[in-house]
Amino acid sequence: MKMNSAQIEQTLQQFKAQPIPAGHPVMPQLERLFGDHTYFLDGKGLNIVEPVDEEQDGGRRAVVVNLADWDDRTEKNGLEPHSPEVTELVIDLEVDLPH
Repeated sequence: MKMNSAQIEQTLQQFKAQPIPAGHPVMPQLERLFGDHTYFLDGKGLNIVEPVDEEQDGGRRAVVVNLADWDDRTEKNGLEPHSPEVTELVIDLEVDLPH
């Protein structure tokens, strides 16, 4: 899922990670490997956020999916890709608008 700035901001309030900027030199390689997504790096590795099929409470929800683990968690210099692993972290993408 490619996210807009409001969705990224909403995600970062619920997920301690760093988004990879769209213009970053690694983006063409990530998109070739994993598709057109907004990518996030956290303590575990490389992640994307994918919509959940069913809407709950009328809000748009998504789940964090881990695509690659750090090959060395202390240095965090390289990533080991693996089959996508759906995590238990569900993100509420509804932006709270002022009333």
